[in-house]
Amino acid sequence: MKRVLVISYYWPPSGGSGVQRWVKFAKYLPSEGWQPVIYTPSNPEYTAVDHSLEADIPAQAEIIRRPILEPYGIYRALMGKGASVDIKSLTAGAREGEVTEISSGKKSFKQRLSLWIRGNLFVPDPRVTWLRPSVRFLCKYLKEHPVDVIVTTGPPQSMHLIGEKVHAKTGIPWIADFRDPWTQMYYLKHLPLTRCSWNKLYRQESRVLGSCTAILTVTPLMKAEFEKASGRPVELITNGFDTDDYKAPAAVPGEFCLVHTGLFSADGNPLVLWKVLSELSASMPELREKLRICLAGRTDAGIKEAIAAAGLEACTTDMGYLSHADAVALQRSAALLLLPLRRDPQYKPILPGKLFEYLASGVQILGIGQTDGAMAQVLSESGAGVTADWDDAATVRNTILAAWERFCSGTPFPPGKGVEAYSRKALTARLAALLEKVTRNGQEESA
Repeated sequence: MKRVLVISYYWPPSGGSGVQRWVKFAKYLPSEGWQPVIYTPSNPEYTAVDHSLEADIPAQAEIIRRPILEPYGIYRALMGKGASVDIKSLTAGAREGEVTEISSGKKSFKQRLSLWIRGNLFVPDPRVTWLRPSVRFLCKYLKEHPVDVIVTTGPPQSMHLIGEKVHAKTGIPWIADFRDPWTQMYYLKHLPLTRCSWNKLYRQESRVLGSCTAILTVTPLMKAEFEKASGRPVELITNGFDTDDYKAPAAVPGEFCLVHTGLFSADGNPLVLWKVLSELSASMPELREKLRICLAGRTDAGIKEAIAAAGLEACTTDMGYLSHADAVALQRSAALLLLPLRRDPQYKPILPGKLFEYLASGVQILGIGQTDGAMAQVLSESGAGVTADWDDAATVRNTILAAWERFCSGTPFPPGKGVEAYSRKALTARLAALLEKVTRNGQEESA
C-alpha cells in the first residue's frame, strides 16, 4: 500500500464540513490503495472538537502528534493570570458573543493591538511557530518511514510552508490543498497589515504556488483565481458529504423548522430573512404557531439581537454546538435550510463546507448572498435551492411560502441533480487518481 503524508492542523476536526475534508478522505483512502499518515499538533488551540468523527478514522491510518507552541500561552504569561484580554484575540479580536472576530465592528485599543500583533508578527498566521520544529522532525521521520506523496492542507497556510521546506529537502512530490484563498482571503483586509507584511504574504504564496508539485482547491472560482496567480493548471476536488451519515431515516418534523448549522457570523446576518419571517408571522397565524428557527453551532450575539428585534425570539431555539451526527439529523428534519454567506465581495468564490451536507439532506436550501457566486452556481445547477440577494425580499418570501405549502401538504422537496458527484467516496477516488499522477510524475522526473 502506498503512503501519503497529510500535514493538517485540524485533527480531529471541529464540526465544520470543510475541515472534515481530510478525515473523510482518510476514511476512504485505504480502499483506494493508500495509507494516510497524518501529522498534526498534539495541543492545538481551537474552540470545538467533534470526537464523534474519530470513528471515521480507519485502522490503517498512522497519526503523528507533535507539540506546537502557539502565541496564546506566551500571551497568558506576559499578561498574567488575571489578564483581561481574551488571549484568542491574537487571532480574532473577539468580544463576548461575537463570532465574526476579525471583521466585527468597533474594537477596543487592546483588540486593535492584538490584531496588529497577529497580522504582523505571525505571518502568515500564528501557527508559523510550528514551521521549524516540524521540518526538523519530518525530515528525520521520512528517512526512516518514507512516503510517496506529501499533502498540506490550509488554512492555516503555515502548513504549506512546512510542506515547502520538507519537499525542498526530500524531493518527495507535494500537493498544496487550499480550502480557502490565501492573499485573497476576505478577512485579511480587516487586519492592520503593514506593507512589509503584505509583501511577505505575497512572497510566501508565490513560493508555495511555484514550488509544489500540484495545486489543489475546492471551488471552481478559487481554481480560476489560483490559476491566474500561479500561471499553471490547478486541480479541483470540492468538499462533499459522506453517504454513511445519511443511512438512518429522516425524522418527520412536527414544526415548520428553518435550520442553520455551523458558524453564524454577524457579517452574514440575513436581515431580509428576519424581516420577511416577521411579516409572514404577523399575517399568517397558522405559520407563526408552527414556526421554529433552529440555530445549531456558534451564533453571533448580533444575529440573536436581530431575531429578537424582529419579534421572532419566542420561536427561536439556540441549540449550541452539536455533534456532526446530531447536526446532520437536524438538517434532515428541516423544512428549509438556511445558508447566508458573509456579506463581502471576496467571499464570492468560497463554497461553505456545509453546503454539501445540505445537498445530501434532500431539503430545499435558501442561500442568501452573491447571486453570481460559487454557491449560487451549485444551487442553480443542482436544483437543490435558490440564492437570494441580501435585499431580495421577494425571493425569500416566495421560497418560504413554497416550503410552507410543502410542509402543510407533506410533499417532499424533489432531490437535486448530480448530488452523488459530491459524495466523499467518489471524491476520494478522484484524490487517489491525483496522488497516482503526482507520484508517477515524480518518478519520471527523478529517473
